[in-house]
Amino acid sequence: MSVPVQGPASSPDNGLPYAIAAYLMWGLLPLYLKLVHTVPALEFVGWRILFTLPVCLLIVAARRQGADLRAALSSPKVLALLLLSALLIGTNWLTYILAVQSGHVLATSLGYYINPLVNVLAGTVFLGERLGRLQWLAVALAAAGVAVLAWGAAETLGISLTLAVSFAGYGLVRKLAPVGSLPGLTIESALLALPAAGLVAWQAMEHGGTSMGQSIGLDALIALSGVVTAVPLLLFATAARRMDYSTLGFCQYIAPTIVFLLALFVFREPLKPVQLVSFALIWAAVALFSRDLWVRSRASKG
Repeated sequence: MSVPVQGPASSPDNGLPYAIAAYLMWGLLPLYLKLVHTVPALEFVGWRILFTLPVCLLIVAARRQGADLRAALSSPKVLALLLLSALLIGTNWLTYILAVQSGHVLATSLGYYINPLVNVLAGTVFLGERLGRLQWLAVALAAAGVAVLAWGAAETLGISLTLAVSFAGYGLVRKLAPVGSLPGLTIESALLALPAAGLVAWQAMEHGGTSMGQSIGLDALIALSGVVTAVPLLLFATAARRMDYSTLGFCQYIAPTIVFLLALFVFREPLKPVQLVSFALIWAAVALFSRDLWVRSRASKG
């Protein structure tokens, strides 16, 4: 996700409730997806995009960000970047939904634990950022965790890496695109609206109808996908403006931790020994990365 530049009044206390709310919603997302598990993944992604667009437009209107939206739409460079980011986030959504529907919730958790470390590598490769010793050690531990998974649980490795890389790529592209989170998501949804409608139509032909119209309850849950998509992003953007980015970095592990616990205790997904070893290595990498982040933050303030 693109992170707005913070103003001089940034304060962890001001932004922390918004960050916690955003990551709680993302962490609890598998529970929502289980409620709509009867909807084919491709069709649900289509509906999610189609319902996200009007929600975003309403919020844009409420926040009076129409000028920002028009400015982005008038720039071919911005539109090209947002088309790429739309494809990346669409891939991310589809992979996540397929993984949850197929019972691989643990793989999604691992993917989002890996994601911040992939972001660090992306910053080094594409943005010329330099890593410290602890950060390189964290990356090495994460790579070892991925290697262990490749050796003993290759069937779920693709899910974790696709989620981590697609979201890291999305964040990188959005960092390069001079547009705010909400206008950007609005344009991404608009760019994907036609393919999304095509997905829904194709699924209707394949299955003799769409999932919409089957029951009022299911219709409401599918329509809720727009809110489930847009609201956490808006909360995240608000948090990023109001708090230190280093503090926000710690909050990002709330979501995969909740997903991990849901996989074990709600969905009763078995934790294989090789997965436990992989998680342990990733957790060690996260701990090192977070400690380095905290030390750098304290040093810059003091």
